[in-house]
Amino acid sequence: MGDQVTRKPELAELQFHPARRKAANAVQTLVCLGLVVLAVLLLSLLFGRSGERIAVQMCVNVAAVVALGVFCGNSGIVSFGHGAFMLIGAYLSGILTMPAGLQRTALPMLPDFLAGHELGVWVAMPIVALAGLVFAAATGSAIARLVGASATIATLGLLIITHGVAIGAREITRGSQTFFGVPRITDLGVALGAAVFLIIVARLYRESRWGLSIRAVRDDPSAAIALGINPRRSRFIAWCLSGTMLTLVGALYGHMLGAFSPASFYLPLVFAHVAMMIVGGMYSVSGAVTGVVVITVLQDTIRQAEGGFDLFGVTFPAVFGLTTVALGVAILLIIWLRPQGLVGREELGPGSSSRMFNTIRSGTKRAAAPSIVGDGVLSAEHLFKSFAGVAAVSDVSFKAPTGAVTGLIGPNGAGKSTVVNLLTRAYEADKGAARFENADLLKISREGIARQGVARTFQNLRLFGQLTAYENVLVAAFASGQGAQGAAQIAIRELAAFDLDDMAGTAAESLPYGARKRLEIARCLAQAPSIILLDEPAAGMNPAETEDLADRLSRLGGERGVGMLLIDHDLRFVNRLSSRIVVMNRGQVICEGTPEEIRADPAVIEAYIGRGRTAATAQAAQNQEDEPSRGVVET
Repeated sequence: MGDQVTRKPELAELQFHPARRKAANAVQTLVCLGLVVLAVLLLSLLFGRSGERIAVQMCVNVAAVVALGVFCGNSGIVSFGHGAFMLIGAYLSGILTMPAGLQRTALPMLPDFLAGHELGVWVAMPIVALAGLVFAAATGSAIARLVGASATIATLGLLIITHGVAIGAREITRGSQTFFGVPRITDLGVALGAAVFLIIVARLYRESRWGLSIRAVRDDPSAAIALGINPRRSRFIAWCLSGTMLTLVGALYGHMLGAFSPASFYLPLVFAHVAMMIVGGMYSVSGAVTGVVVITVLQDTIRQAEGGFDLFGVTFPAVFGLTTVALGVAILLIIWLRPQGLVGREELGPGSSSRMFNTIRSGTKRAAAPSIVGDGVLSAEHLFKSFAGVAAVSDVSFKAPTGAVTGLIGPNGAGKSTVVNLLTRAYEADKGAARFENADLLKISREGIARQGVARTFQNLRLFGQLTAYENVLVAAFASGQGAQGAAQIAIRELAAFDLDDMAGTAAESLPYGARKRLEIARCLAQAPSIILLDEPAAGMNPAETEDLADRLSRLGGERGVGMLLIDHDLRFVNRLSSRIVVMNRGQVICEGTPEEIRADPAVIEAYIGRGRTAATAQAAQNQEDEPSRGVVET
């Protein structure tokens, strides 16, 4: 194939296997942890006695930004609401651990259910985590429904509302006054331990089936839904985990300060954390850690210079606000020169994405091919769909059985892709039904279509661009209910079936066009569907690639009994694969039959050519029956 990618020979022994994947993730996690420890040592060397204080602050910030990245980095939604979780964690932990005598003085009107506990910090932490989870679940049920700028604005609203409530709840928080008496237990050991723990949690989540699912949703929600992934549920889980983690970080932050107010958790802190995440790179845990370390060292280095300094005999005056200016300049430079952050999309360390997963060792165990699927029929029954009063599909009915390829052809604008979108509920039908094995597909959820054994590709490629080819197929196997071992073996099998082995570790958006088309079909097959709706799978391919794809689909159909509803404008391609063809024009089915019958049908010829067809030319079309590889357009 012309789109093969050359790989480094020293990677030839690496393989896709859960154990190796876990080993690679462990190495990457150790690199993150090593970076934090190195930064702690560097701060001690640069800033002497004050270095430990700065290191404590940095470790708490690492924990906060890593927790923030669990939602933001994996969902692609920037959140300003995490300050609300930190505020709740700090105040709740402070109240639960405050000495009872001091509490009666500082908070004389504290409600009875909160008063007088005087718990140890580590005893209070589970209660704080539970409160954070409850708050995250309550707010996430709404925020998980939103995407893009709407979600970001909603999180900012959450921060503003929580800040306002904290100021108003004077009996509990002392309002805008300083809340004091909180035990100061967050030293370097505690802060570093928290950073280590949350880095591990974030890495485990990112590589889990849930982390992979939300990253797929981030890249393309429609494609994720077609695999059976519920975007709202994925965002909700990420929000709850991130919120719970940030509530614990807020408690540690409060125990580091000892005294604070609602302003301590408001916009300045939130914007600083978001800036750290963006500078390092929001799409990886390594990016979150790197951003905090770089910004911390930058800020504290420049802060030393704000009061004035001597350099090579020249005295520079004090310039207050220089730290803020430097931070702003750093952010602008990063956005301009490296929009994906200093680290980018991949984790730091050996074994990340393209470096770990470039080839599959020939001896790697692959899952056995699925058994022949049973008899089933996908049927469209009197489907209607209009857009702004214009009928795109009008009374369309046909059947596509498993174990065979049914072609669906017609001129541009005939309504073919609209029918596929109706069958998979990407569009809601005005009237009609779509059934597969006694289930009405129009009465189940969009993500439930895949669980009925119906998979699809898209007219315009919809891959998860930032995931590797391997991860694209793996997430489909996970979505079908496979465990880690089974999903890995299925991914290996489908990549091999489409000659994508040596590109498996390449980001999908970086693959050649032909490989991307094959990858989309391999992703469908990873779910072991009974029938696949192929919407122009050969579009944009050269003749050699088209012939190769036809060979693969023909072989897979024979081996597995997978049914196919095939839409394509390459009629040679359709004729070669299809045992029966349905022809549409202007939103209606005008003909149905074998390829030979379709080529000779006057209504089909008129739909493609027009009424000016001469009788002699029509007779020539009839003569094409002896050349089954030729199509309607050529007549």
